[in-house]
Amino acid sequence: MVRVRRSSRRRALGRAAQRESAPPLDLSLGEVVDAVEQAPATVGDVAVRLGIDPSRASRLTARTVRAGLLVRAASQADGRRIELELTDAGRCVARQMHSFRRRSFAAAMSDWTERERREFARLLTRFIDSLESVDRPQ
Repeated sequence: MVRVRRSSRRRALGRAAQRESAPPLDLSLGEVVDAVEQAPATVGDVAVRLGIDPSRASRLTARTVRAGLLVRAASQADGRRIELELTDAGRCVARQMHSFRRRSFAAAMSDWTERERREFARLLTRFIDSLESVDRPQ
């Protein structure tokens, strides 16, 4: 787990994806796209999803809007609430990121059997779910 954490902190996959994208994508903007793609999001949601403080989330969100990957829109449920939505360009970036991850994971597991891949996915999901429940305040 230490090696996984160190690798993610170095953002190894992100840097490789960045080299592949044209033009190169700012990794921080890609993370915001990921966070907004999950579900309708506010700047506060982005902060929580990325594990960063609200002021940093606000700055990153503003940069992502200026880059044309997001737009701000009034919530359909509450007009006072501003939500972030992916633009066509943002959805394109998200698709590129998904494709890159799939190819990277497939390459990393190229000598695994289908059964091993399914079992790994099942156990990893279970582990993350358990880890998140430990992290929740009681």
